[in-house]
Amino acid sequence: MADIHNVINNSHWNYCNSLTQYIRRKSTVVNIGDLPMGGDYPIRIQSMTTVDTMNTSGSVEQCIRMINSGCEYIRITAPSMSEAQNLAEIKKELKHRGYHVPLIADIHFTPNAAELAARLVEKVRINPGNYVDKKKFETKDYSDLQYEQELNRIRERFVPLIKICKEYGTAMRIGTNHGSLSDRILSRYGDTPLGMVESALEFLRLCEEYNYYNIVLSMKASNTQVMVQAYRLLVQKLEDEKLKAYPLHLGVTEAGEGEDGRIKSAVGIGTLLEDGLGDTIRVSLTEEPEFEAPVAKTLLARYQNRVSHKPIHPIENSLINPFQYFKRETVEVANIGAANVPRVIADLSQVSNLAYKDLKNIGQHYMPLTDKWSMTDLGADYVFSGDTPIPFMLPNGVKEIQNFTTWQHTDDKENKIPLFTAEEFISANTRHAVLNLIRVNYKAFNNDFYTKLDATCVLLLTTHNDHALAALRRLTHYLLEQNIKIPIILERNYEAMPAEDLQLFAATDCGGLLIDGLGDGIFLSTANANYTDKETLLEYIKTLNNLSFGILQAARTRMSKTEYISCPSCGRTLFDLQETTAMIRKRTDHLKGIKIGIMGCIVNGPGEMADADYGYVGVGKDKIALYRGQNVVKKAVNSLHAVDELIDLIKEDGKWIEVAEIVGL
Repeated sequence: MADIHNVINNSHWNYCNSLTQYIRRKSTVVNIGDLPMGGDYPIRIQSMTTVDTMNTSGSVEQCIRMINSGCEYIRITAPSMSEAQNLAEIKKELKHRGYHVPLIADIHFTPNAAELAARLVEKVRINPGNYVDKKKFETKDYSDLQYEQELNRIRERFVPLIKICKEYGTAMRIGTNHGSLSDRILSRYGDTPLGMVESALEFLRLCEEYNYYNIVLSMKASNTQVMVQAYRLLVQKLEDEKLKAYPLHLGVTEAGEGEDGRIKSAVGIGTLLEDGLGDTIRVSLTEEPEFEAPVAKTLLARYQNRVSHKPIHPIENSLINPFQYFKRETVEVANIGAANVPRVIADLSQVSNLAYKDLKNIGQHYMPLTDKWSMTDLGADYVFSGDTPIPFMLPNGVKEIQNFTTWQHTDDKENKIPLFTAEEFISANTRHAVLNLIRVNYKAFNNDFYTKLDATCVLLLTTHNDHALAALRRLTHYLLEQNIKIPIILERNYEAMPAEDLQLFAATDCGGLLIDGLGDGIFLSTANANYTDKETLLEYIKTLNNLSFGILQAARTRMSKTEYISCPSCGRTLFDLQETTAMIRKRTDHLKGIKIGIMGCIVNGPGEMADADYGYVGVGKDKIALYRGQNVVKKAVNSLHAVDELIDLIKEDGKWIEVAEIVGL
């Protein structure tokens, strides 16, 4: 099996123009109808219809809603010849009504449908994992000769599409999905980002051989770490092999719904936008498609003025491998750093003594009848009270953090933790025996500060720079360059803003660092919120606490709740995805750390679920297949009973927990 270290020169990484300045990668221009992509053109927004492709009027109405929400390209599934042919009717009706949005045919197992669609619409998307291959989930060792024979088989089926696209001026996306890599690719490269890249390059090399370059590339995965690594590796490989800088379509596949779907999309897409990558984005939510474009617009809006941020000292030689996950090596201080999961600090510094009732908004529930505390899976590990001490005893294991000036005067210096500025820490005569938090920005990193650090220190990295991720990344590199292994907490302080914007911004700023193994905790602060209404403030605190855990989960660094890998639906879907996802979530969202895939059809079935523990996949009208991992265990369950049988399957594996056990009843 190929090793990434044998194919990438780690001493010279070209995937990103700058780690401290936003510089968008200059890609080639791809013509998609009358709306070009790449080059100096704006980053385009797209989405995909969910109506049956044979329903012309329904598809047209949905397309119009998507266009009005900000969608610039529209993708429509074409699983067979009949759907591919009907794309012409949809396009005709849209034009009749004054809409000229480029249409993209989404193709998986049907090359003949792709060849027809390429004559009718502006772009076709193929998945190299299943365009020619019929995935059997078999483990087979391919000799070099057998591997070459497989490539020749691809050539026979794929070259006709290339020729048609050239003749008709049709663009193409070669869109690899992590979960649908062919058995051939898996045999040589494994279930890895490198395998994803090579899967696309096999098809790309054929395109270049026939002088066809109107191509967009994507590397989509539900696992954000894999997704980010694959895109970076793709750009690096294009550079290394002297191939063209093709435009990139960014997306986290099967991101899910609601808050979780938005956070997960921002962690993956936002991280790559910060790298300067991306020419079009699609936010995949298990919701109506017109809700996707506004999320994409909010993500992109941050980069319109990003170049004007205060300069950040450049990182000349990155000490982080961008293509594989390695957590930064740190020492253990109390329960922070080393092998511990990233910790969450909740900010209660704006809560007055009179406003305190309990800590339920940060996952800590007091039960008067038993005089005991109960913690949910989203229970904060530390609480920051600033200069307003909490007037009651905290749950066992939860520590209160106070500003150093207040901590100096407390009678309980053992159970309360001081937070220093860098200047206070250097001059302080009194410190905590086990844990001392120090808030630092770039000004703190000098020899005087380094010499004062000891085995009780944890750093709170903060910045006022508009380009927060890059500024915090620079701070971590100061520590890496000095070989200092002190744990770090990522702190971000936001002004009051809509919860949805906050989700996207914080997920980008912190998630992008966590994906690279940088961060032993997260602290989302309310210091600039300035809420005067008590209930609104407490709700904002709850939002930040839940968001902190959501970011850690989306970055795959702390699994604290059930994860739903649900596709966004399309014309292939065999049941109501939104309703079913809501039903499954309602009955299983208390199962900490379990991943459940909910897929509308077999195309988005066992492959697309990738690393899910369990799968719920539509295989026919009112028929569901249930999976354990990627192995089907029940093939044709009536949809009326499928959720019950899914739960029975979880119970069989000993992973079911009754709600009463969690709340301590």
